[in-house]
Amino acid sequence: MIKGLIFDKDGTLFDFNATWGAFTRALLVAESAGDPSRLHQLADALGYDLTANQFRTGSVVIAEPIDVVAAAVASVTGELDLSALIARMNAGSSAAPQIPAANLPVLMADLRRAGATLGVVTNDAEDPAMRHLQDAGILNEMAFVAGYDSGFGAKPAPGQLLAFCNATGIAPLACAMIGDSRHDLAAGRAAGMICIGVLTGPALKEDLTPFADTVLDSIADLPMWLAEQW
Repeated sequence: MIKGLIFDKDGTLFDFNATWGAFTRALLVAESAGDPSRLHQLADALGYDLTANQFRTGSVVIAEPIDVVAAAVASVTGELDLSALIARMNAGSSAAPQIPAANLPVLMADLRRAGATLGVVTNDAEDPAMRHLQDAGILNEMAFVAGYDSGFGAKPAPGQLLAFCNATGIAPLACAMIGDSRHDLAAGRAAGMICIGVLTGPALKEDLTPFADTVLDSIADLPMWLAEQW
């Protein structure tokens, strides 16, 4: 029986392009300082389509922690103070409106009533993650939350997931990792967990299927799938 449900944040709890498309364009415009050529170089570096205002499959932003994304920005802008750049990015992302991929308060409460212990592991920083979960009204439903800077590493390594197990006392074999990227599913597989892909990020079903035990349209479909397992 699945007892622990561990969610990725961006692209899983929140629709990725709907949430981060406009934010990223504003970030790129600000960091390009009005230089159209630099704007296009930044978009290419981050795998961002300026015409569609959304991310391309394989974008570094989808799964990598913010320090990797900041390094990609700096490779174009020549920014020498990465800590200042990361601070600007974290401040902006904390305030970015999140577009839920489902009715999160209802869904999380239902999963908890069914007996599941919930957690969130993200390659975002911990502080913005906490803010987003609080704003969505689901922070109190989580037994465990970790960002890339929480001391457990970042996906695709399994450290965050194993930390969830240590914190909750639930064995990895009784847990499921739910995410929208290969990094999420690779972390789940490395931790020895069931891996569930969702299509609310830029990845296509065929991208996730080889790495997942199942692929759902969104986490809204999770209760029905779990009912079949339970």
